[in-house]
Amino acid sequence: MVSTPPEPSVTSEEPSLLRQALNVPNMLSILRLAGVPVFLWLLLGPKEDGWALALLVFSALTDWLDGKLARWLNQMSRLGQLLDPAADRLYILATLVAFLIRDIVPWWLVVPLVVREAVLGVCVLLLRHRGFAPPEVTYIGKGATFVLMYAFPFLLLTQGGSDIAAVARPIGYAFTAWGAVLYVYSGVLYVVQTVRALRTA
Repeated sequence: MVSTPPEPSVTSEEPSLLRQALNVPNMLSILRLAGVPVFLWLLLGPKEDGWALALLVFSALTDWLDGKLARWLNQMSRLGQLLDPAADRLYILATLVAFLIRDIVPWWLVVPLVVREAVLGVCVLLLRHRGFAPPEVTYIGKGATFVLMYAFPFLLLTQGGSDIAAVARPIGYAFTAWGAVLYVYSGVLYVVQTVRALRTA
């Protein structure tokens, strides 16, 4: 649920933003963010799908690793709570746009997911205006991101007429359909959280 009290992890002794940025989990998140424009260039410029696929897999692995390291090393921070979902959303949006341009996915799949992000952005602005924290990330939202991030590499592998493409195609389509449904549904849950919080304001 959305709440107004300050997060318990944010205290007067919280490290500076620079020190937070230099811890291992946040450096991985920053590295993942820096890979977004490179990923787009690989897909839309030279169309080096192999390198783009490798970068996408690296992003998915670091997405899993930075959360684990933050807990293992006790390096959870406010900056990390912002960087990690930001990197996830940027990769999803960048991948969807690039795939749409290259006709890998249809427009009717991309539009609902992009609209979901736009609506969620409006919800965050409304909540901040009323003094609320952003909606809490749900397990469904995390699961949706996980499924989509693993669907995209399979969609890249579907390009061409090789045997690998034939095997990857049903897997990629299944992951994409399931991830898209979960992603939109998690967006609905965030809107419900926002409406309930605004009604109590």
